[in-house]
Amino acid sequence: MSDGKSNTESLTSSKLFDVSHVTAIVTGGGTGIGLMITQALVANGAKVYITSRRGDVLKQSDKQHDSGSGEIIPITSDVSDKKDILNLVEEISKKEPDGIQLLVNNAGIARDQNTQFSEAGEPDMSSPTAISEHFLKSTPESWEDTFRTNTTAIFYTSMAFLPLLAKGGKKTPGYTSSIINVTSISGAMKGSSGGQFAYGTSKAGATHLSRALAATFAKTGVRVNVIAPGLFPSEMTTGESGEDNKSVINKELSNPAGRPGKDTDMAATVLMLAGKGGVFYNEQIMYPDGGSTLVLPATN
Repeated sequence: MSDGKSNTESLTSSKLFDVSHVTAIVTGGGTGIGLMITQALVANGAKVYITSRRGDVLKQSDKQHDSGSGEIIPITSDVSDKKDILNLVEEISKKEPDGIQLLVNNAGIARDQNTQFSEAGEPDMSSPTAISEHFLKSTPESWEDTFRTNTTAIFYTSMAFLPLLAKGGKKTPGYTSSIINVTSISGAMKGSSGGQFAYGTSKAGATHLSRALAATFAKTGVRVNVIAPGLFPSEMTTGESGEDNKSVINKELSNPAGRPGKDTDMAATVLMLAGKGGVFYNEQIMYPDGGSTLVLPATN
């Protein structure tokens, strides 16, 4: 007999953000934002395969951060190489014949050192000649490398893992598998992203690609969403990481939050999208940026 009270068990955080049933792949999962995402998933019970070109980094992350009720499994793989992606899918298929529930395309690079203002200085932005000379230092190779990892790899990895994701999404009633692509607010900002034309453009391409993938996968039961972060500590933003593969930014920022992102900020975002409470989200772009796009010229 009912006591007249509503049942709110499904609204508890343990239900909404539960990922204990999730098997995930996180590319570039050994450092930076990828490691933050990995830690959040593992701390809440997920099995997470982390990939990187650097096997030693993966082993160190596994040793330092494999804590919680989940599990980290490192696999050396280069997602900028289509053959390596296909080999990775074949390996995961053998390990997870019932499929997976989450693919996080996080691996990314920046190759704009020749023009990045923090590295190469800023030209006189009122001088056409100075602007031209500065940005013509950018090499075609840097653009090709940047797009190969930041954009093209997302296409091939998403397409290659689609059957495994579709299969894995049928395991838990009321749940669907998803892809989360980590891009950047640089892909939504006007200007040169601090002299990083190739990087910003590749991230804009990755965000648009994500929307195209979401539309293409709409009838498969596999969702596609985007996390476009502001400044978070990583090897890309600080140039280094410690023995725990973590990076640190000790400075205030001009965004409304007054600081860079933290592990908890990224964890909350990924758990919302990956947990059972996120199944209604598809083709969405999340901006954990401390409000940077409110105070800087942006397209959104």
